[in-house]
Amino acid sequence: MKKKKTKKKTLRKRILKFLALFILVIASLFFAFFGSVYFGFWGKVENIADIKNIEQAEASIILDKNQKIIDKVYKFDRQSIDFKEFPQHLIDALVATEDARFYEHDGIDNLSLLRVFFKTILAGDKSSGGGSTITLQLAKNLYGRKNYGIFSMPVNKLKESIVAKRIESVYSKEDILKMYLNTVPFSGNTHGIESASRKFFSKPTSELNLSEAATLVGTLKANHSYNPRLFPERSQLRRDVVITQMLKYGYVSNEKANQAMSNKIDLDFSKAESYKDIYFVELIKSRVQKILDSIEKSSGNSYSLYEDGLVIHTTLDLKQQQILEQSIQNHLSELQPQFEEEYASSAPWNKQSFILEKAKETKYYQKLKQENLSESQILDSLKKQRQIEIFDGTQFIVRKQSKIDSLKQSLKQLNASSLSVNPKTGGILAYVGGRDYRISKYDFIKNAKRQVGSTFKPIVYAEALESGIQACDYFSAKAVTYTDQNNWSPKNSSEQEDPHLNYSFKAALTNSLNTVSVKVLESTGIQSTIEMAESMGVSSDLVEKPSLALGVSDMNIKELAKVYASFLNQGNVPKLYFINKITDKNGKVLVEFKPETTSKSNLSDANNRLILALLENVVNEGTAKRIRSTYGLTQDIAGKTGTTQNNKDGWFAAVTPKLVNITWVGHNSQIGFKSTRLGQGANSALPIFANMYREMSQDNSFDDITKSKFPDLSQKQKAQLDCEDVKRDGFFKRIFGKDKVEKEFEDEDENKDKPGFFNRLFGKKK
Repeated sequence: MKKKKTKKKTLRKRILKFLALFILVIASLFFAFFGSVYFGFWGKVENIADIKNIEQAEASIILDKNQKIIDKVYKFDRQSIDFKEFPQHLIDALVATEDARFYEHDGIDNLSLLRVFFKTILAGDKSSGGGSTITLQLAKNLYGRKNYGIFSMPVNKLKESIVAKRIESVYSKEDILKMYLNTVPFSGNTHGIESASRKFFSKPTSELNLSEAATLVGTLKANHSYNPRLFPERSQLRRDVVITQMLKYGYVSNEKANQAMSNKIDLDFSKAESYKDIYFVELIKSRVQKILDSIEKSSGNSYSLYEDGLVIHTTLDLKQQQILEQSIQNHLSELQPQFEEEYASSAPWNKQSFILEKAKETKYYQKLKQENLSESQILDSLKKQRQIEIFDGTQFIVRKQSKIDSLKQSLKQLNASSLSVNPKTGGILAYVGGRDYRISKYDFIKNAKRQVGSTFKPIVYAEALESGIQACDYFSAKAVTYTDQNNWSPKNSSEQEDPHLNYSFKAALTNSLNTVSVKVLESTGIQSTIEMAESMGVSSDLVEKPSLALGVSDMNIKELAKVYASFLNQGNVPKLYFINKITDKNGKVLVEFKPETTSKSNLSDANNRLILALLENVVNEGTAKRIRSTYGLTQDIAGKTGTTQNNKDGWFAAVTPKLVNITWVGHNSQIGFKSTRLGQGANSALPIFANMYREMSQDNSFDDITKSKFPDLSQKQKAQLDCEDVKRDGFFKRIFGKDKVEKEFEDEDENKDKPGFFNRLFGKKK
């Protein structure tokens, strides 16, 4: 008996020793791990000095060329407000719901953590709540979380715990609440209580009633799930939970609680929230941060865009920017329904196979695929109805849709982008990277390359002038099949051409004749035309084929802007820029940028002016004449329309004495317009510039731009342009003449080393 007791005691001692050793090892590992975080092994943990600087951080200001504020950039939400503007019931709702012991703990609520451990982890009571505090959440809001692989959660949690303790040692509870409410993310992709209040109730925070305050606090648990615009019933239930918590902790009377819960949530959703300038602001922020990383303060630290009260002086004209944005919105709101109506039931977005193909490209599909779901399970998930906010072509509305429905909706949406620059300096005056930042954050100007269509033709004609072709030389518009180019036969947009009509070089560009453009390229040479393009600022790879003349190469808007600016700048190609200077808060210039030219084009000054005159003729008599006839603009304007294969891209390049504007309209998925009537650049893109310029013409502050004149043509240049647009073949040629309808493409570059009279005589058809 004694032996059994002895054995039991021995076993108990061993177990206790093992448990003690196990606890000691776990504790040692924990303290070692904690120490590695505390001392910065996993990256910097903000110290007391950093935390003290939170409230001292000063907003950086982005200014336009006229010193108007475009935006402010700082650590808190752009609509940060003082504590005195928070109604008491807002504070009470927050504390009662998110951190009932907020006024008792020092950043870490140990009692709550114990409750979570015993009730949630051991007893499985999911209703026991979490151990996070408002201060811990603030630490996460201020400094974010980083990816440490499998250690991400413990490392980030420990960092936040350390920072939370330090925040509590520096700031009062009132300061912590103020910082929290000004930084916390609410529903609808808003940050800070003031933005949320104005977005959902169209009123400042100070005017929120109990129900409204509880509604917004309720969304903090799950921004999307409790969004009152998308899920009003669910949000109302959550609001009532918040008010019940307030009642539980004595923050509100039974009468007030019941009164607040008796009514439905009454939203007054604001449509005035601006997403304007976002593309440009994001461009500025990314560029400025790179610049600041290379500049040191006297203290040895780098400047911070979000804390140091810098002033970024830009080249942008805010008023012109707003006019251009509005022009895009107005035009696309008219064009969108026409685009959809032309397709009707045959629209690609109505075809199941097309939709599924596009669905597979989405992040959501890839996520489900990584979860090893079957195709049928993924399809079921894609078809599940959800309450979401969508853009219907004119405004954002709430609708119940599946992921498939949302994809179909997005595939309908046309997109547009437009860039205006000062041709002399290269300074960007207006920058619209896309139709709406809420629909797509993809910046077309910064990132995209598309076929540029006939906007490339002036480069072809510029090289032709340099090669000796005259503006009054004549070319047959008759279609030719090039047997060495897979029997390629370029056609003009008009269905029929009289085979006996010959167009002047000037008229061919004015009317954007494809057949003549290819013949002009043939006469001058592909390689020499590419060299001309490169000298004008084109850096993209260009196709070395006859189709180069029709603009089949992919280029960026910025490249076109440089090309057309060079026509006004005596061939000097400006470097595009958008920051004039950056100063510190005391006005000290940290960095400054001056206008630069990147190169001198191969086009002579005299021929620069001739090309400009030809582009004026495009506006006066050619494919862009609706600028005069429809929009009534009488100023000096030159330009070129462009339309790509299958009407996928519509372009308009506008040139005025002090402004170059390049506008693109198309579709992100490259679904073309069904008809050229609707999709041609003259209809899809030109109106955006025309409406913008018409608006500018009615504002005296733009007189310097809209009332400027092109340089006069010399008498010699006028004579060079003085000819009939079209000549008809004579009687005998019409009877006996035979034009080739099939031939090889004879690149002039390949014939340059072939001397001889006959080669010069018959190398070009005039």
